[in-house]
Amino acid sequence: MRIAAIVAASAFAFLPVLAKAAEAPCITPVQAASLAGYALPSVISGTTKRCSTTLSEKSFLKANGTALAQRYASRKTENWPAAKAAFLAMSKGKEGADKVFSQLPDSSLREMVDVVLEGMIVQEIPVGECGKIDNVVRLLAPLPPENTAELVALMIGMATA
Repeated sequence: MRIAAIVAASAFAFLPVLAKAAEAPCITPVQAASLAGYALPSVISGTTKRCSTTLSEKSFLKANGTALAQRYASRKTENWPAAKAAFLAMSKGKEGADKVFSQLPDSSLREMVDVVLEGMIVQEIPVGECGKIDNVVRLLAPLPPENTAELVALMIGMATA
């Protein structure tokens, strides 16, 4: 279990978001995977930005981070309905946030989620872990986006069980 937690945290460093999803009884595995899939482009972009000063020019993220984020972004529209349901379920009881979020047009909510995710990553990743994260991303990059999303959701589910 500890290894799964380390890998999940390192994979894209957004354990707080998906851990809440995995712990919430109202979030289905499909919703957790969709949330992961939806978040991955923002997470990859944020990780690439955060680690840009510590990684070498030959690192995977520096060389391929932008292209990888774009490849994963191709599934954002497909992932959005279940990701939105997960996001709204996670925000229930948070000082009326769920009501505010549920009233926003989809385009506004998506933009807000994207900005918040990338900003969280930029602030939260310990730069000392960038090398490990770069290696994990390199290893996961050949997988199809949907497999990576499911794997990340599964690892986080295992880590929080």
